[in-house]
Amino acid sequence: MKGTIFDIKRYAIHDGPGIRTTVFFKGCKLRCQWCHNPEGIKFEREIMFRPERCAEECWDCVPRCPQKAINENGTIISINPKKCDLCGICEDVCAYEAVAIVGRDVTVLEIIKEVEKDRIFYDESGGGVTISGGEPLAQGDFLLALLEELNERSIHTAVDTSGFMPYEILSEVSKRADLILCDLKVIDEHRHRVFTGESNRIILENLRKLSKNGNNIVIRMPVLKGLNDDSENIQTMVDFLLPLNKSWQINLLPFHRGGEGKLKRLNKKNPLVDFKTPSEKKLGEIKDILSSHGFHVKIGG
Repeated sequence: MKGTIFDIKRYAIHDGPGIRTTVFFKGCKLRCQWCHNPEGIKFEREIMFRPERCAEECWDCVPRCPQKAINENGTIISINPKKCDLCGICEDVCAYEAVAIVGRDVTVLEIIKEVEKDRIFYDESGGGVTISGGEPLAQGDFLLALLEELNERSIHTAVDTSGFMPYEILSEVSKRADLILCDLKVIDEHRHRVFTGESNRIILENLRKLSKNGNNIVIRMPVLKGLNDDSENIQTMVDFLLPLNKSWQINLLPFHRGGEGKLKRLNKKNPLVDFKTPSEKKLGEIKDILSSHGFHVKIGG
């Protein structure tokens, strides 16, 4: 069995407890306009061009491209994505890592071989492996197989999910993962649909069901100024979470523009123009409101 990933990040400290290795699955059915991993949205492989790394008048890749998709453009190159067939030759010949194919097919054991290199850090810090994305549950069978192999090796596991998947898949994952990191973006369904492209009904219902099973859950809330930091959304979040489980930790994740550069490298339109990071004062106010209701709240992580 193979799955498609787009990155493996070592020494991660914001994706669960301790020092972790985060494996990023490719593909997601949501279209969050603030996504900081836009290279994880499409299920298919993509080409990424980093012009800041392209050496002036190098052009080694130009004659090597079988599809003639790469051309000289002033002092650097330009890539025609309509001609590119993602053969990867340009990536192989580029000495400056200016061109990269995003996405590769891997087996469970290939991932295990990579994450086992950091076992000493897991054991010493109480860390482990986090599977993120994209949306890891979108490759459900592969995710379950990976979790089972990690469990066999006694490696702590966390799964970072939007919750936008059938509960049958989430339920099986929750039985095998030590920790579920679940995004809770916006409570209002209309607002959620406008900014992610989908309703949040299945997400909220999945959280209700998980709360009955006693799963170890961390709620992660991306906070964007003017989108979901208003008192109405915070109060409806409190009203939603209180009947579920007050012991759940809530992590407030302030918006950052890390996805903006990636969008340019992927030659995609930038929907991040109007989003802004909330002030530290605003984040503190949200934390205080949630904490006053008994939730353990952390800014970041």
